[in-house]
Amino acid sequence: MNLKKNVTLGASALAISATMVAAGEIERRGDPSQILFQKGKNYLEFSAAFVNPSVSGVALPGIPAGPTGNITNSYKSYALGYKHELNERVSLAFVIDEPIGASVSYASPLAFFGGSSAEISSIAYTGLAKYQVNDRFSVYGGLRFIGVDGAVTVVSPASAPSPYSLSVNKDYQLGYLAGVAYEIPDIAFRIAATYESKTEHDFRDNTGSPFQVEIPKSFTLHAQSGISANTLLFGSVKWREWSKFKIQPGDFFSLVPGVGAVNTPIARGTSDIWTYEVGIAHSFSESWSGAATIGYEKDLGDIVGNFSGRDGYVSYGLAAIYEVDGWKVTTGVRYIDIGDADTSVSSFTENDAISAGIKVGYTF
Repeated sequence: MNLKKNVTLGASALAISATMVAAGEIERRGDPSQILFQKGKNYLEFSAAFVNPSVSGVALPGIPAGPTGNITNSYKSYALGYKHELNERVSLAFVIDEPIGASVSYASPLAFFGGSSAEISSIAYTGLAKYQVNDRFSVYGGLRFIGVDGAVTVVSPASAPSPYSLSVNKDYQLGYLAGVAYEIPDIAFRIAATYESKTEHDFRDNTGSPFQVEIPKSFTLHAQSGISANTLLFGSVKWREWSKFKIQPGDFFSLVPGVGAVNTPIARGTSDIWTYEVGIAHSFSESWSGAATIGYEKDLGDIVGNFSGRDGYVSYGLAAIYEVDGWKVTTGVRYIDIGDADTSVSSFTENDAISAGIKVGYTF
């Protein structure tokens, strides 16, 4: 079995695993730059993921409310990418994906926030280039044009006005990413480090006053290495500055006992988040391969936002890869054990999610 072939297999397994879990706050898809390492002069790929979470809780002692019911809605996510090798040293790529998103609703009328909901959607257009300095070193980077929009309704005796509703149109901002990679082709080894800049999106509240929402910067380290002629180990570590994320329109207020109405965020990140992934891929034949992955985010013990209800996770995934005549189809499933969390009024425990995804790639 050709070890170099397993580089592609490992990258496919890692890519599909990354699309099947909502990492860190509202993140839904990871670093798009790894398409630059796909083999072949031309490479086209399409991926889709379906995630079905279940996050429910009960009111904290002393809070006059009933259970929340499941506050998270299932969602789908899509991505499309194309890579072209101009020559032996220069590769270009273009990716369309949905990097962030959220879909939360308190459907139970007994919940403290009964009737509240939040929706965030996005789209990103990323242009990339990679320069192969020599057989082992390469540098890459590109620009990302990211659009974000959303709508929120807050129904609560602790907010003013109640109900509060706001809908904002998609705001596009330009960001960038840059990275460097080191490879040892003979053992299918590669380590790649990617930096993604923040983007600051401009919105207006119901009074017309401006406010900003920052999608924070991140750093991702990807690694893979052959450990036998048929087996490849791969993984990633990602840090994102989610402590900089908040949604705080100027016309939303929380009622604080003894103080009165105070302008506070509707949603916010409490800490920076590290996300870890590790997996192993094995070739069973010229056409079939499989992979297993484990993902982890630490339970930080934060008091999370009322539109979150989770703190960390452990995930377990399986993927199957089929290759024939330039086509490569990767399918995967994942179970996510969602960490317990407390909000200001509720305690969320014993929650999980199931996800499934497919990626179809064609080399020509």
